[in-house]
Amino acid sequence: MAVGIPLASPDVLVTSRPLDEYCALFGLTRAGLAALPGPLLDCPGGAAALAAEARELGCRVIAVDPAYALPLSAVADRALAARAAMAAAMAARPWLYPSPRPHRSERYLRSWDRARRLFAADSAAHPQRYVAAALPRLPFADGAFALTLSGHLLFAYPEFFGLEGQLAALVELVRVTAADGEVRVQPLCDGYGHRCGHLDPLRYALGERRIASEVRRVPGPVEGRTLRVLVLRAADHRRRGARSTVM
Repeated sequence: MAVGIPLASPDVLVTSRPLDEYCALFGLTRAGLAALPGPLLDCPGGAAALAAEARELGCRVIAVDPAYALPLSAVADRALAARAAMAAAMAARPWLYPSPRPHRSERYLRSWDRARRLFAADSAAHPQRYVAAALPRLPFADGAFALTLSGHLLFAYPEFFGLEGQLAALVELVRVTAADGEVRVQPLCDGYGHRCGHLDPLRYALGERRIASEVRRVPGPVEGRTLRVLVLRAADHRRRGARSTVM
């Protein structure tokens, strides 16, 4: 998925997140997605239900993942392995997944099961929406997407991604995003909750390439907690109206 990671590496989890989880992670709303003036890019898409569920809102989603080069059955196997890994992580590190409700982990993982089924059906019916490709080179024209999302990849695997690899990937995500659109990246920490130690130098390097960045705080799924999302846009664009087109 980036410099130093082989295509479809088994060390990178193929997760099955539903639309509502995307909204919570990236500070999105269904109404905002429905109002997007162009397609949305999900990179990496994994075995998520975003493309299937957002289509019901009138939002076109293109999902990109090197795992899509594998047979659909192999992607499903990777998604089941990711579910097991998430269950183990929630049991081993509960402080990273706090909830006031008992048995939340079981309910949460059932949402992944539903998302995985939606992904399997949608990718079989609409394979053109699922593109096998890897950062830092994507097969899309400049400015092709109104909004680009990248979750649980660039900062989640520090053993694979250094500053240079992250920089190349982020520059590419901005390239394929419209000048008046945004790239949103989340989380800004690894699977143990350790924050990226070179975020400031990375943002400086992005600025040198005329890419504006901010760390936006959005309400988290647990009351009283917020999430940090890295938001990028072309620095030369003079934004009009609201701060963001998707809120």
